[in-house]
Amino acid sequence: MMDNNAQNSQEVQAVDFEKIIETPEFKALTSRKTKFMTPYIIVFLVAFFMLPILTGYTKVLNSNAIGLINWTWIYAFSMFVLTWVFSTIYTKKASSFDKEAEEIIEKHILK
Repeated sequence: MMDNNAQNSQEVQAVDFEKIIETPEFKALTSRKTKFMTPYIIVFLVAFFMLPILTGYTKVLNSNAIGLINWTWIYAFSMFVLTWVFSTIYTKKASSFDKEAEEIIEKHILK
C-alpha cells in the first residue's frame, strides 16, 4: 500500500503543471469547459435570485397552483430539481473533460 502511494507521488512530481497550463491544449480545454458551464451558471443564478425577488416584491407567486399549494412552493421545489438536473449534466460532461485532462498530462510527463 505504501509503495503505491509513493509511486503516485513520484508520478505527480514528474509533471510540470506550470508548463501544462501554458500549452494550447490545456487552454483549449479550459475554454471549452468555461463555454459549457457559463450558460448553466447564468440560468441557475437568475432562477435562484428571482425567487426572493418574486416573493418579496410582487404577488406573482401568491396564487394557488394545486389546492392550497401556491406557486412559491412549486418554484422553490423546482430549484432542487434544477440543481439535480444541472449536476447530472455536469457530471456526465465532466468525464470527457477529465479524460482530456489526463491525456494532456500524460503527453507532458517529464521523463
